[in-house]
Amino acid sequence: MFVAGILLAAGSSRRLGQPKQLLPLRGATLLDAALAAARACRFDQLLLALGGSAEAVRHGVDMSGAEQFDVERHGDGCGASVAAAMGRVDPRADGVVLLLGDQPGVRPMDVAGLLGAVAGRPAGLCRYRDGPGHPLWFGRELFGDLAALHGDKAVWKLLGSGRSPVVEHPVDRPAPRDVDTWEDYWALVAEVGR
Repeated sequence: MFVAGILLAAGSSRRLGQPKQLLPLRGATLLDAALAAARACRFDQLLLALGGSAEAVRHGVDMSGAEQFDVERHGDGCGASVAAAMGRVDPRADGVVLLLGDQPGVRPMDVAGLLGAVAGRPAGLCRYRDGPGHPLWFGRELFGDLAALHGDKAVWKLLGSGRSPVVEHPVDRPAPRDVDTWEDYWALVAEVGR
């Protein structure tokens, strides 16, 4: 199975007031940590969506192994990033895994488990102890829907639409922390070190 990973890191970090992609974490940056986690998943293709502060991020993050691209409408929510990514997905791809650029705690074993659970199904997600979360799986049959997404929470609306069955891969731990606020960031630093 040919799988493309899409790491969404185009946000403008409005709530933080500075590019969260560049926040210090474990001797590098938050986005470096998320990219390292994505690389460890050994996707056949790894796409990286950039938008807000793209130039500063390019200068401050090691993007080796990822095909980066700018999302022109990055202020329109993650749907715009996903839609922009779909035009860059390798034509051989059987599906895509969506990951968040501010969620470095995703483990390769969780992605592998998700891919094993979906086994040719159109959609899947990880079901953590505290609820559903990323990474998410979308099979080739949903590529057209993904390319038409717009707005925030668009992928969740697609999953909740009832148009396709959604496989849930159980993960016996809380969802990996994502960083939207300073409180989130300092809680992540307390967990993994700065």
